[in-house]
Amino acid sequence: MNLPALAPQPTQAVPATLPIELLRQFDVPGPRYTSYPTADRFVEAFGADDYAQALQRRRASGAQAPPLSLYVHIPFCESLCYYCACNKIVTRHRERGRQYLAYLAREVELQVAQLGHSTTVAQLHLGGGSPTFLDDAELGELMVMLYRSFAFVPGGERSIEIDPRTVDARRLANLFALGFNRLSFGVQDFDPAVQQAVHRIQPASQVFALMASARALGFESINVDLIYGLPRQNDASFDRTLSQIRDLRPDRIALYAYAHLPERFKPQRRIAADELPDAAARVRMLAAAIAQLTEAGYVYIGMDHFALPDDPLAVAKREGRLHRDFQGYGVRPEGDLLALGVSGIGRVGDTYSQNAKTLEDYCDHLDQGRLPVVRGLALSRDDLLRRAVIMALMCRGRVDFNAMGEAHAVDFRRCFTTEFAALGPLVAQGLVRLSDHDLAVTEQGWFLVRAVAMVFDRHCHANRARFSRVV
Repeated sequence: MNLPALAPQPTQAVPATLPIELLRQFDVPGPRYTSYPTADRFVEAFGADDYAQALQRRRASGAQAPPLSLYVHIPFCESLCYYCACNKIVTRHRERGRQYLAYLAREVELQVAQLGHSTTVAQLHLGGGSPTFLDDAELGELMVMLYRSFAFVPGGERSIEIDPRTVDARRLANLFALGFNRLSFGVQDFDPAVQQAVHRIQPASQVFALMASARALGFESINVDLIYGLPRQNDASFDRTLSQIRDLRPDRIALYAYAHLPERFKPQRRIAADELPDAAARVRMLAAAIAQLTEAGYVYIGMDHFALPDDPLAVAKREGRLHRDFQGYGVRPEGDLLALGVSGIGRVGDTYSQNAKTLEDYCDHLDQGRLPVVRGLALSRDDLLRRAVIMALMCRGRVDFNAMGEAHAVDFRRCFTTEFAALGPLVAQGLVRLSDHDLAVTEQGWFLVRAVAMVFDRHCHANRARFSRVV
């Protein structure tokens, strides 16, 4: 059941700074809520047959099904970035890319067999790893495969993640010719000492040149990823990076907190823990970023994302049309996401699914003629209700109790008696406003919206050590 659209809320001014004490208090682990329940709740009892049934149900719904989003995971990287927590394969064997494309083609055939040919697609995203590990011919082969199998909406969003070390102006022109209209550059930090510490050397001049080329070609939107909390970062060095980003002026900025979890991610074991900034320094960096970027005219979208005022993401926030899925914030209405490739996570109907995490297992499933789904989740009524509440908070900053109760056929206040009690401290701190008919996130609360959403999460309190930090 879908929650009726809420009227957009009046735009509020964004505070230039947040109290350091408030940020420090919420420097705790928590989910990023690209889904609810989060992926750590997926179970192996949900497998390829369950996923196939979800695809068949979508096919049976016919014209009522909204256009799909597509995500394609390209796992390969030429070199190892020590901070990385993505599912990747570090290799210089270029032939592995072509072998992988052959298996992607098999997966597409199996998906289309269940969905039907020429299913409408409104959004495409290539992630990794480094999608630009594939050469121009291989990227062209991938796009032809997708164009033949799905019906892409004219003017739809087609984005790709870029490792600046693997492209030049000529390659950017090829991506534009293939139909990509949005780019995301992985920058992380411009400081040479930080780059050395994380094993990712890329001069700022290289990124500036690529940005100029991309704009000249006519890409509609360009995002830059930054990370704070990396080894050897300090207030002064990160301030210099922020100043360079202001000069670069990308359309969007994703500012992530580094999560140091070496017990889970082996590459992070190469990072010297004593070179990491302490919690107080990390909080100061975040506060400085918020202040500098909002002063430079960026709109804080939520969850560490910023956008220029005329970017579609900022417009969607003003108009109450933000949505959130496994790719983060977006402007498309909530719908199904088809994930292709090793470890890909998708959503079809009221189910989540994930492909095999290792390339060997992924290929083995496809060699047997089976969809490579190895785990997932069929959402319960309680999951659907809590997902609606959490996404309303994360995207619109407001929950209308009557509308939510009617959409899910529940007495909202009775369902969440414990949660209403837990909201008390957040109300007292001015992060949320609670009335008889709604819950609204305040200006300051929007910067800590993950902490508000966590109140309604049935699961995260038992597994918080697995997540990145809220700030």
